[in-house]
Amino acid sequence: IEQPTFPKITEMCVKMIRRVNDEEGIKKLVNETFQKLWFTPTPHHDKEAMTRKILNITDVVAACRDTGYDWFEQLLQNLLKSEEDASYKPVKKACTQLVDNLVEHILKYEESLSDSDNKGVNSGRLVACITTLFLFSKIRPQLMVKHAMTMQPYLTTKCSTQNDFMVICNVAKILELVVPLMEHPSETFLATIEEDLMKLIIKYGMTVVQHCVSCLGAVVNKVTQNYKFVWACFNRYYGALSKLKNQHQEDPNSTILTANKPALLRSLFTVGALCRHFDFDQEDFKGNSKVNIKDKVLELLMYFTKHSDEEVQTKAIIGLGFAFIQHPSLMFEQEVKTLYNSILSDKNCSVNLKIQVLKNLQTYLQEEDTRMQQADRDWKKVAKQEDLKEMGDISSGMSSSIMQLYLKQVLEAFFHNQSSVRHFALNVIALTLNQGLIHPVQCVPYLIAMGTDPEPSMRNKADQQLVEIDKKYAGFIHMKAVAGMKMSYQVQQAINTCPKDPVRGFRHDESSSALCSHLYSMIRGNRQHRRAFLISLLNLFDDTAKTEVNMLLYIADNLACFPYQTQEEPLFIMHHIDITLSVSGSNLLQSFKESMVKDKKKERKPSSDDESESDSNSGSGSESEEEASKPRRLRKRVDSDSDSDEENDINAVMKCLPENSAPLIEFANVSQGILLLLMLKQHLKNLCGFSDSKIQKYSPSESAKVYDKAINRKTGVHFHPKQTLDFLRSDMANSKITEEVKRSIVKQYLDFKLLMEHLDPDEEEEDGEVSASTNARNKAITSLLGGGSPKNNAAETEDDESDGEDRGGGTSGVRRR
Repeated sequence: IEQPTFPKITEMCVKMIRRVNDEEGIKKLVNETFQKLWFTPTPHHDKEAMTRKILNITDVVAACRDTGYDWFEQLLQNLLKSEEDASYKPVKKACTQLVDNLVEHILKYEESLSDSDNKGVNSGRLVACITTLFLFSKIRPQLMVKHAMTMQPYLTTKCSTQNDFMVICNVAKILELVVPLMEHPSETFLATIEEDLMKLIIKYGMTVVQHCVSCLGAVVNKVTQNYKFVWACFNRYYGALSKLKNQHQEDPNSTILTANKPALLRSLFTVGALCRHFDFDQEDFKGNSKVNIKDKVLELLMYFTKHSDEEVQTKAIIGLGFAFIQHPSLMFEQEVKTLYNSILSDKNCSVNLKIQVLKNLQTYLQEEDTRMQQADRDWKKVAKQEDLKEMGDISSGMSSSIMQLYLKQVLEAFFHNQSSVRHFALNVIALTLNQGLIHPVQCVPYLIAMGTDPEPSMRNKADQQLVEIDKKYAGFIHMKAVAGMKMSYQVQQAINTCPKDPVRGFRHDESSSALCSHLYSMIRGNRQHRRAFLISLLNLFDDTAKTEVNMLLYIADNLACFPYQTQEEPLFIMHHIDITLSVSGSNLLQSFKESMVKDKKKERKPSSDDESESDSNSGSGSESEEEASKPRRLRKRVDSDSDSDEENDINAVMKCLPENSAPLIEFANVSQGILLLLMLKQHLKNLCGFSDSKIQKYSPSESAKVYDKAINRKTGVHFHPKQTLDFLRSDMANSKITEEVKRSIVKQYLDFKLLMEHLDPDEEEEDGEVSASTNARNKAITSLLGGGSPKNNAAETEDDESDGEDRGGGTSGVRRR
């Protein structure tokens, strides 16, 4: 017994068993493996083999102490279900053997606990054995019926370590499941259990109280009907609470409450726990009294939710949550609605209170789910006698109404920087969706947003919910995709711990994957949905959409990092970027020119119609400004003069600027959308190795097969829009404009102007030289994008292209010099 099992074997078992809910092939393999390993009957004479098996199982259970035991329950259910209709039931026989031997091992470990050298090891093994017995009891409580009397003495374990408390809690959970199944248990045995449980309730903390009250509920309600015993206990704590409330009402500044705080906290918790498992409005408890106990308890607990001490508030809310499980209708009370919704929606409210309200809703839904499953099992047994299914529907109607009351506030709790708040909010939503209590479409954008959470477990859970919704309701995800992306940006804003840093739309790890990758992968399979989604995102960059710059950066990040698979996807985006650029770019330049024209008219009147026209075209009547407005291709291509020309252009426009810097700020702000689109296009060209000619030849109306080739992605290509990042970090929209900033904005304006004049690339000249127009366009793009190298603008060689096609004109038509 003392020999430890090999840690490697335990580790392998833990990894394998966690795949029990995986795809069918893996699930089948896991079931078969553990059926051979654990759930095959062992010959009675082979004690050594049985001991090895027991040690292996308990080691695996112990290793999963922090991650939960769902896998064990699932495995056992799968195996037992598979042989339900079989005449020979080896799994059932193996389970009986395992349970009997686990009980034997518990007795051995207990005997050896007196040995001080191995006390810690044996104490841990004792907990693992009792935990394993509880897991068997959850699935097949009948296996433990003959061992109930053996387990009862462990309720009197003296508690000094965490393991001791775990022993008591697990034994209480076992007896709760097993005692109601015993045929004619002795009264002495039952009375002993009741007394042991009551002593534990009075003596120990929350976890012990919770499990012991639950066990007492099963024993009294289903077996002994010893209601007076429970009523006396209830009155003890209820009376203490009433007394403390009255004293506080008489003198809110009294020190009595502070002095009696431990008693107050215990009473709040215990009254709630007792109300969860017993309906004290039944005659069996209160006799002929006309007092409505549940309303009195509600009034008492609500009083302490308004207390100044947060710990008292929390315990009162825990007590309320317990009471609502027995009486869900109390959640419709106006004061309860106000309390719950105000805690959930108030941004300044304590995190602990928020979490407790969410936990209350989660526990209620879990209990309802258990009740529904039990009702379903009962209905299958006696389906011909009465319609128990209808009873379940009434119950789910209540749950649905309750969740409609609190749904909005629970969803809004996603926008919180504490991961624990988001975690419980997601749990509540998942339970609500799984039970079909609400229409799922209203949750889709929030689930998309939660799919961008930094914690993988939450991302996976949210993504799984979306997959389930997509299976049942095709089109729902696409319908709310854009709203979901906007909401994901808001979630990222809430999570962002450093407000000065712009929110980014990709993961800051080796993968650099888009935060909304899963959303895109769900939509991309449907060409029509994919295109509509991408166009909707690109439309947000239009100057008329007035989207804030950081959100545009977030969306551009996602578009840059989406998991594209075919050439058609990035080509479609680049095609629509060109369309957006031509429209938004022209609007941007026009609005900038108009702001200058208005200002010049105030300074002087035009001398003639020609001069007026010259003003409207160039924003200035001066010769230098006329020169600035000429297309660069008409100027001499002399490198030495280019810098001085540019300087003259900047000076000319600087003279025409209005005193009010608002138009400049507006230009700098609106231009970020166009800059991001330019950068995005250059990034996709570089990432996929596309030439300008390939992009120009692309037509969205062509057959999908033409561009159905896989993308040849390049490594080490990152999306880094420096201009926009600098704009956001310097908070230019709210800062004072200096001369230097004015000059940089004017230079940006002139570069835009040049780009718009040469937006469509010309064909290459006959001798292979790049045309003046293409050269000017490249220079403008390089300047706008912060002086990036030509590598950012084109594929380097013909081999770099995804399809290796011959290249036409444009920036990509020339090898780097």
